[in-house]
Amino acid sequence: MSDDELTQRLEALEMRLMEQDASIEEMTHTLLDQEQLLRVQQETISRLEQLLQSLSPGDNDLPGEEPPPPHY
Repeated sequence: MSDDELTQRLEALEMRLMEQDASIEEMTHTLLDQEQLLRVQQETISRLEQLLQSLSPGDNDLPGEEPPPPHY
């Protein structure tokens, strides 16, 4: 192999490495964003679970589950 061929191969490898580094950086940012979103969603679910547990049993009756009026 000539020096020119080796130089071209080395430059091609360097370019691939730079592209891979950029891809890894982008994936890292995406992963961090998703972790933050997941954390917020988990906190929201926890708050909603606490809210549901704090409701009294009569507070969560659906309209179709109301007892019939006294004249029935």
